Amino acid sequence: MRNLTNNRFGEVLWSGLIFLLSVFLPGHASQLSTIVGWGTIHIPYVSPGARYQAIAAGEDHSVALMTDGTVIAWGRNDVRQCDVPARLTNVVAVAAGYGHSLALRADGTVVAWGLNGYGQCNVPEGLKDVVAIAAGVWHSLALRRDGTVVAWGFNMSGQCDVPVGLTDVVAIAAGWNYSMALRSDGTVVVWGSHKEVPEGLTNVVAIAAGKSHSLALRADGTVVAWGSNKFGQCDVPEGLTNVVAIAAGGEHSLALRADGTVVAWRFPSEVPEGLTNVVAIAAGGFHCLALRSDGTVVAWGSNEFGQCNVPLVLSDGVAIAAGMGHILALRANGTVVAWGNNDKGQCDVPEGLTDVVAVAAGSRHSLALRADGTVVAWGWNMKGQCDIPEGLTDVVAIAGGGFHSLALRADGTVVAWGFLLSDVPEGLTNVVAIAAEGLHNLALRADGTVVEWGITPGVPEGLTDVVAIAAGGSHSLALRADGTVVAWGSNEHGQCDVPAGLTDVIAIAAGGSHSLALRADGTVVAWGDNKYGQCDVPEQMQGKVTAIAAVGSCSLALVASKPQLKPIRAGSDKLAIWLLGGKPGVYRLERSWDLKEWELWQTKMNYHGPIRIVDPQLSTKAFYRAVLVE
Repeated sequence: MRNLTNNRFGEVLWSGLIFLLSVFLPGHASQLSTIVGWGTIHIPYVSPGARYQAIAAGEDHSVALMTDGTVIAWGRNDVRQCDVPARLTNVVAVAAGYGHSLALRADGTVVAWGLNGYGQCNVPEGLKDVVAIAAGVWHSLALRRDGTVVAWGFNMSGQCDVPVGLTDVVAIAAGWNYSMALRSDGTVVVWGSHKEVPEGLTNVVAIAAGKSHSLALRADGTVVAWGSNKFGQCDVPEGLTNVVAIAAGGEHSLALRADGTVVAWRFPSEVPEGLTNVVAIAAGGFHCLALRSDGTVVAWGSNEFGQCNVPLVLSDGVAIAAGMGHILALRANGTVVAWGNNDKGQCDVPEGLTDVVAVAAGSRHSLALRADGTVVAWGWNMKGQCDIPEGLTDVVAIAGGGFHSLALRADGTVVAWGFLLSDVPEGLTNVVAIAAEGLHNLALRADGTVVEWGITPGVPEGLTDVVAIAAGGSHSLALRADGTVVAWGSNEHGQCDVPAGLTDVIAIAAGGSHSLALRADGTVVAWGDNKYGQCDVPEQMQGKVTAIAAVGSCSLALVASKPQLKPIRAGSDKLAIWLLGGKPGVYRLERSWDLKEWELWQTKMNYHGPIRIVDPQLSTKAFYRAVLVE
């Protein structure tokens, strides 16, 4: 699997050393870095400073309204239910169905995207003055300012047949194949597959619709439930009072109490311990969301499609790695954060793990390289991929494959463990970089040549001047010193068809059947299989990307909240750089031990401002900065 860092590699070839870099900005406690993912692992771009304002949960995806009026979505994205339309702004409410999403704009219009097999995304022409929205499994509802309801989409059960004369509606809800409306007099109207309402139900102030059960919140803070009770979703806990909000999921129910705590019954019923200060709740097919007063979101329940992977804005994020459903992030303080699929413990970061300088991920295992040159592994160990060889030290780089792991030592040799079809080639030395995916491995030598072993075709004859490598499911990528990319291996989905004219590339990544390239201007280019949108690079992050990664049918990027440097290659012994919007030129590198006094250091780097370098070979730590000299 691939990992990515805020690294630029020209300088490591000149010195023969491998460095792991992270930006250190004086006067700032941290630099915000957003992780963005697209394809099967959908992690939306979050605007720096934006907080969560409202939430909605679909069958297997989640949608959130941010305080800046934008919308983000994450989780299952097989029918593009998480592909929020570009430039969607001024949103005041969101809703999520089985495979589609809705947004209500401040001007009273509705925007829909995702699955549209039954017209659930075909917003009626001329629909305006909308004040609330709801999404069912395959249908949609809108409440207009005049208290009337409009419905569209799948109507086999009559869920879109709004009762004639229905007016004075103040709230709506959409279930699997039915619809609900709350009238201003506190009564409830239901139509579609579930038309019954408990006799004498009055004084209702809120309603919620699940797959086949319904909830009503009364003015006295009590909850009434009816409909299917196969899984106990209608068994309201005895003594439940002081409720201020309700939510109904596929086969479970939620209640928010006035003290900011959440009560849940039936799956998933275990509310996270210590969850308080909640101001809003949402229930999906098998997962739950809670919005806290500080603008953060907590998720629990099924995470099969990443619907509980609430997008993170990492402080001091410097590197990221992705496995088959889980993600690792390295922070500038040397600690590791993990989230996503944890079925094999791959997200259970060992307690006390610090001084980490690099991370890598296998299919379901995780690796961390510490500053002292030792390696830590956790997660699935079925083939011994986490059994680090005894006495392994002086490691400067790591990589994770399907069921195996690789380590590059300071002496340029490679160590492998776990399940391998073939051993490390005999006599392989002078290695400066490694990559692994599945059963396939790559090594980059100091002379710019590439060695490959495993199950993939051989390296193209005459390939030289390589400065970076990436291993995909059945294809390989090489970045040459002139900023061009070479690809070889399986090309069933066009993953080896490098776009014509692609230049100025500074980083590469290879997924299962797709490829990524990061250009010097901070933009990303993608090609190959796009079945799950893994090549649809989010527009909002273009020009801000500092690193990339790919795994399976997913793409990932580390996006900085501040403008990054744009490197230019100016020969084998120089690196010309400039800040975006700044002055171009060649910079020298200076070193300091206390951030006060600076001394000249010989290597050129492509960052502006102090840079912290961890050098495993020398076991030294210092601060570095680039100074314009020409």
